[in-house]
Amino acid sequence: MKVETKPFVPQIPLHAVPWRATARDPRTRQHEAETRGLVSGPTLQKTAKLEIFEETILPHLDAAYNLARWMLRNDQDAQDVVQEASLRAYRFFEGYRGGDAKAWLLAIVRNTSLSWRQRSLRDKSNVLFDELMHDAKVEAPNAEDRMLDADRMVVLRNCIEALPVDQREVLILREFEEMSYKQIAETTGLPVGTVMSRLARARQRLGECVSGRHRGAEK
Repeated sequence: MKVETKPFVPQIPLHAVPWRATARDPRTRQHEAETRGLVSGPTLQKTAKLEIFEETILPHLDAAYNLARWMLRNDQDAQDVVQEASLRAYRFFEGYRGGDAKAWLLAIVRNTSLSWRQRSLRDKSNVLFDELMHDAKVEAPNAEDRMLDADRMVVLRNCIEALPVDQREVLILREFEEMSYKQIAETTGLPVGTVMSRLARARQRLGECVSGRHRGAEK
C-alpha cells in the first residue's frame, strides 16, 4: 500500500556553486574540472559533495515527506521537518559510509520529527490528511458507494493517527514505504524483534479500532 505524495525538494544552500558537472563519477568530474581550470580546492569538494548527495538522497525525499507527515499529522510541519532533515543530512553527509541511503535518510527524518513533535506538544489539534490513499484507483459506481468509501477512508485515517507514534511509524514504514524489517530497524535504531512486535501491536490495534468504529456506525 503506497500513499502518493507530491514531490518535495529541499533548498540546499549551495546555489552559488560556479560549476555543475554532468559526469556521474566524482573522479571524472574532478579531472574535468581541474583540466578546464574552472574549480579547485574547497569549491571542487563542495561541488562533488552536492552532486553525490543529490544522486544518493534526493530519490528518497517522497518517502521522507510521507513519514514526516504521518508522524506529525500536519502537512506544513512535515515540509518543514523534511527541509530541516535534508539540511542535516547534507551537513553530516561525510559520515555516510554507504549502505541503505533510504534508511539513513529516514532515520534523520524520524529523529527530526520526534524533536519537532516534542517542541509542538502544546498544539494538540488533529489535522486530517486530504491526500490519504490517493492511490485508490477504483471508482464507486454511484454516489452512495462513494460516500461509503469516503467514510471508510476517514475511519482508517483516524485510526492510524490514533496509534501511538512508536507504532504508527513502523506501520507507515512497513505498509506504505514497503521497507523490510531490517531497513525499519536501521531507520528507527531498534532491534528487528522490537520492530516486529511493535508492528504486530500496531496492526492489532488498528484492526480493533476500525472494527469498533464500523460497529458503532452500524448502531
